[in-house]
Amino acid sequence: MSTQQLPVVVIGAGPTGLAAASHLVERGIEPLVLEAGPAAASAVREWSHVRLFSTWGELVDPAAEKLLAPTGWARPDPAAYPSGGDWADLYLQPLADVLGDRVRVGATVTGVSRAGRDRIVDADREQQPFVVHLADADGREDRVLARAVVDASGTWATPSPAGGSGLPALGEKAAADRITYRVPDLKDPAVRARHAGKRTAVIGSGASAFTALAYLADLAKSVDGAGTKGVWILRRGISGSTFGGGEADQLPARGALGLAAKAAVDEGHADAVTGFRTEAIERDGDGRLILVGEDGRRLDPVDEVIVLTGFRPDVSFLGELRLGLDERLQAPIALAPLIDPNQHSCGTVYPHGHRELSHPETGVYLVGMKSYGRAPTFLAMTGYEQVRSVAAAIAGDLESADRVELTLPETGVCGGAGLFDAPDAQKADGCCAPTPQLVQLGAPAAIGAAADRAPAGGCCGS
Repeated sequence: MSTQQLPVVVIGAGPTGLAAASHLVERGIEPLVLEAGPAAASAVREWSHVRLFSTWGELVDPAAEKLLAPTGWARPDPAAYPSGGDWADLYLQPLADVLGDRVRVGATVTGVSRAGRDRIVDADREQQPFVVHLADADGREDRVLARAVVDASGTWATPSPAGGSGLPALGEKAAADRITYRVPDLKDPAVRARHAGKRTAVIGSGASAFTALAYLADLAKSVDGAGTKGVWILRRGISGSTFGGGEADQLPARGALGLAAKAAVDEGHADAVTGFRTEAIERDGDGRLILVGEDGRRLDPVDEVIVLTGFRPDVSFLGELRLGLDERLQAPIALAPLIDPNQHSCGTVYPHGHRELSHPETGVYLVGMKSYGRAPTFLAMTGYEQVRSVAAAIAGDLESADRVELTLPETGVCGGAGLFDAPDAQKADGCCAPTPQLVQLGAPAAIGAAADRAPAGGCCGS
């Protein structure tokens, strides 16, 4: 069998992985989707309670819709905002069902290489197929050969720690029973009991942190949640852009989400602590947690900690491939300048495709959330455009692969994480944050939109 007759292995049966398979099928190329979880969209199902800030109209891939149409699948209202559970049940699982045996669940990829070639061997390298090693849920090993590899495994399984240095804070692992790295599902009675009437620290400054703060505020206002209090831990200061784009955001639900977080603070349901980089997590005599900052500050004890500091890619199983990754973001080198929060403060991310996603190892592509490495704010439709271009490139249709077929909405957000940390970050127009300091926001101002039910997601994993 020639290499061209082999399937393209797609790692991950999430939104981007299933879209990649759909585009490959549309081009007459056989995909094999390997999903570590027990079902398609396993990662999405783990945040099924969170509502996205993208609408159904932005969450259905065009090639996937063509595959679904003959089955009688009814597309949900394009203007509605689904939860993660809706997305999985009403779109992703039906799409996996249509793809059938092309999707293999319970298959964890443990390594990828060139057949008979480790990463140091040059001879005839590009003529060799890829070899993908995998293990099932019982640990049984297998391998498959592939003509190309599209890694859409996302970053959900590797959340970033609480420590401000990028390493786990001292004591963080020992306090694991009181720490979660996910937005809590407060409709779950056990989870609700952990937070009701308790003091919870939320570490992070993005959409997930906004969501957690809004959820805790809702709990505080409920009958069984009296005394619930959030402590919002930010590594930077507070500015006009801290809460996102607000009414200027072209994704209205994303802007409303930031306003909901602002309301949680303004209404006294959460206190904000700024310029705080966690160095250690200790326990007091009652077993509560004390966050200790790099500057020596010790915060009042909390009962629970929610760490929402982003995610990072796992490239360990790609160690025998020649990847070109940016040294800071761990994103493809050509893509990194387009998404680097140290460089970009406003506007859109330029739509990109196979060229920005390529590596020295021809035929390997990191797509979806994983392609962004440690950069935040990934939109599902960005992933769909990525895999449309990649599938065209694998098929040899470079004209289509190089064509941009996506216009992204303005973020409405000014200021990347790196800019806020810079000593000279404050700008005359008020764009960026002042020197970090402790703040207690005062009485609530009129914030406009009723944002208590603002959708939260839209930036998605694989």
